[in-house]
Amino acid sequence: MEPGPNNAVAGKRVVVTGGTNGIGLAAAEALAARGANLALVARDKDRGEAAAARARAASSGGVVDVVVADLSSQADVRRLAAEIGSRYDRVDILVNNAGALFASRQLTVDGIEKTWAVNHLAPFLLTALLSEKLRLSAPARVITTASDAAKNAQIPFDDPDGAGAYSHGVGSGRGFRRYGQTKLANIVFTSELARRLQGSGVTAYSFHPGTVATKFNHNNGALMNLAMMIIKPFSRSPAKGAETLVWLAEAPGAVLESGGFYFDRKKVPVPAGAAVEGVGARLWELSENQVEGTAASRAG
Repeated sequence: MEPGPNNAVAGKRVVVTGGTNGIGLAAAEALAARGANLALVARDKDRGEAAAARARAASSGGVVDVVVADLSSQADVRRLAAEIGSRYDRVDILVNNAGALFASRQLTVDGIEKTWAVNHLAPFLLTALLSEKLRLSAPARVITTASDAAKNAQIPFDDPDGAGAYSHGVGSGRGFRRYGQTKLANIVFTSELARRLQGSGVTAYSFHPGTVATKFNHNNGALMNLAMMIIKPFSRSPAKGAETLVWLAEAPGAVLESGGFYFDRKKVPVPAGAAVEGVGARLWELSENQVEGTAASRAG
């Protein structure tokens, strides 16, 4: 992706979770080429530094930092937010890109099902904890990586721990069911966040990157590795998958709709599960309860 004519992100502080591989790394390289100052959030320091080296090689003058955090741990998310808050004067763009899929049901140190914790609660909590910094940096943006895996999902209000998702289907299909729920949560969260931040100068967008050939889902055994290898020839490159993310970071605000769900640089209808009346408020309340009444309400 070549830099746009206006280099709209040049000099801006962009925080990217999940920036060590796949579309996160491709986006980091593209944003660095546009002169952005990056903070790459990595679970592993060595992988973070390797990704940062690639982004620095592509940079046109911005600074690239690495911040280490395990997003499955709420304590680590809080520590991450505190570090970002103290380290940087501003946060112009927060990219909630980190995601995972677990074929078997696993619990985090907080006792929360891990796919939900990483894919939804981590961006919910991180965004909430950085909301004041984002407001002070306005105009600012929150961009969250979702997926069309949400199209047949519903928010599991009656089963927030995901037991039902993992009791239906067979094998890896159980993990995909839960993954779809979390991706729907990303879309609903974005819409509700935009509503709550209206008038603040902070806008929010979610997007579907398409089916991308990355290392995603290679942590779930030989069968899933084989499945990912089979679809690889029909998948997009990480750079192609990152195009909408980068566009949402740099496009003029006048051409975007806060709260919108995007695919291939176009706003598209949200899945049916995201259009249910009151679903955003219900998800917000559930999420606040799951992060134990932390600063999540500040975004409201």
